[in-house]
Amino acid sequence: MRVAAVDCGTNSVRLLVADIPHDTLTEVERRMEIVRLGQGVDKTGRLSAEALERTFAAMRGYRELIDHHGAKRTRVVATSATRDAANRQEFVDGVREIFGVEPEVVSGAEEAELSFTGATRGLLHLSPETEHPEGPMGPYLVVDIGGGSTEFVVGARHAEAALSVDIGCVRLTERHLRDAGDPPSARALEAVVADIDDALDKVTEAVPVERAHTLVGLAGSVTTVAGLALGLPAYDRDRIHHAHITAEEVHEVTRRLLAMTHGERARLPVMHPGRVDVIGAGALILDRIMRRFAFSQVVVSEHDILDGIAWSIA
Repeated sequence: MRVAAVDCGTNSVRLLVADIPHDTLTEVERRMEIVRLGQGVDKTGRLSAEALERTFAAMRGYRELIDHHGAKRTRVVATSATRDAANRQEFVDGVREIFGVEPEVVSGAEEAELSFTGATRGLLHLSPETEHPEGPMGPYLVVDIGGGSTEFVVGARHAEAALSVDIGCVRLTERHLRDAGDPPSARALEAVVADIDDALDKVTEAVPVERAHTLVGLAGSVTTVAGLALGLPAYDRDRIHHAHITAEEVHEVTRRLLAMTHGERARLPVMHPGRVDVIGAGALILDRIMRRFAFSQVVVSEHDILDGIAWSIA
């Protein structure tokens, strides 16, 4: 079956067209555009007209690709920014007009389940449970650091406990770092850390993180930190996927990013232009997670909620 999965998050909108004949997923086309749908939502509670139009423009291009590749089924999933918006019906109506299907504004729990599935399907065959002791060991803590929220999921072969908390790279940047200097002031960074740590208190109460042997990190903040830690001359999905990045490397990359100006971050070879202003907050979320829960490394996955959506269709 050829399927099309569309993930519309707070910062980016992404497309995966894939063939899923049996128990494998073969990528046909994968695209990502940063549209910043969640711009201003934390403050206003509404999706702006400009953000909606940026998103719809990207989606029209995706519809052309879906038709070109002949995908038989399409699922469109929207996450944090749309959940939070009072005018989300405008988004729903626009997406329905473009794709001919109803977009699903999923709960944080379902977002977590989809992320876990997408991230771990490729790890399970490497697990000691299947006689490959060199592979990452489950149970896993899957952490999906998005623009508006971060999902925490613990499980071995299926999600067993999950929580979505309202810390994301866009949300925290807009809340604390937008007018905090360049580079941001120590006081502003302390406010970001306080918000992250408050959210991690909730995670500790709701999710048995102590059961997890392996931390798996997803989404653009994590993959960008990994690219920087690896010293890549350009963004390379194949090098980043399933890379093992140590806690010391994460702490050092985060420290460097927070000390840089906007211009200095923009010149980093692995940096997507749409992440330049929010990568500091995203890296700091990963940094605090690893400090709080004492993980010595993070396994980075380029497969995430988008792949989970594709699997859910099949």
